[in-house]
Amino acid sequence: MAKQEHTYDDICREIKAKQFRPVYVLMGEEPYFIDRITDLLLENVLEETERDFNQILLYGADTKVTDIFNAVRRFPMMSTHQLVVVREAQLIHNLELLVNYVKKPLPSTILVINYKYKTLDRRKTLALAVEKNGILFDSKKIPDYKMPEYILFMLRQRAIETKGNVALMLADYLGNDLELLSKELEKLMILMSGQPVKCITPEIIEKNIGISKDFNNFELQSALARKEILKANRIAHYFERNPHNHPIQATLSVLFNYFSNLLICHYTKDQSEKSLMATFGFRFSIQVKDYQTGLKNYTAMKVFNLIREIRLADVHSKGVDASASLTDGDILKELIYKILH
Repeated sequence: MAKQEHTYDDICREIKAKQFRPVYVLMGEEPYFIDRITDLLLENVLEETERDFNQILLYGADTKVTDIFNAVRRFPMMSTHQLVVVREAQLIHNLELLVNYVKKPLPSTILVINYKYKTLDRRKTLALAVEKNGILFDSKKIPDYKMPEYILFMLRQRAIETKGNVALMLADYLGNDLELLSKELEKLMILMSGQPVKCITPEIIEKNIGISKDFNNFELQSALARKEILKANRIAHYFERNPHNHPIQATLSVLFNYFSNLLICHYTKDQSEKSLMATFGFRFSIQVKDYQTGLKNYTAMKVFNLIREIRLADVHSKGVDASASLTDGDILKELIYKILH
């Protein structure tokens, strides 16, 4: 039977309940979850008065496996535990040698290994030993299409309500940068402190984070789906005047995903809202409105050709096979014309 994966929420819940494991290996592409779990352990394992003698921080660039061995084999002083945190462990040579300790870890030592942007080979003895005696957590990036759902989850955790397309606006502007998202939400929390009912609206987002509620990739996608020529071109002009906040590559990525999914919709037998939500793994009906509208306004052949045009625009935006006089704004406006006509 496959070993059950430990989720981020499960691990955090255990730590807050003072239920510690002797070994934590936190690995993977998403640094946000690794940092949050590590911070939680630093806050909860030891009292402030115990940290001077019982908390050890090591950094991979300056650390050998023997240094880790020496640290974890110590006994705590005037405390039930000692905490050893190894940051940047992916830089340590022969980390696999730690298996001899992980197989029989000291109950009084809590070893935390940050192995960012890479993963241990689960077939090898170190990973197997960690899974048996501790926590092996694979911190994965949240896909872009799941970000609105995750944003709403983070807001609910903070007892914040939303109105309008707040989650979609934030997902479009911030992508899946969880650290940046967390900072922006903390800013909003401070802004709304003291208010009996905390509710974020598109207007609050526009005023305090700098995301235009009318001029963003989500609104451009909707305008193109509905073939609103004037609105689409207004947004394109706004993007041209604000290239730093609206780089063409981000816009092209949104358009490519939309029309690629729209092509899938054309060849999906059941095109009902419920069916399309299930097809793409969406949680909110608003996410499929543009696809249902697009099905009425774009034939499958038109969509197929537009995907090719978006690819060409992407190539041109990178300076390949394009006139030197063409700006990113020119490329986007030309693409929008081809989409709408």
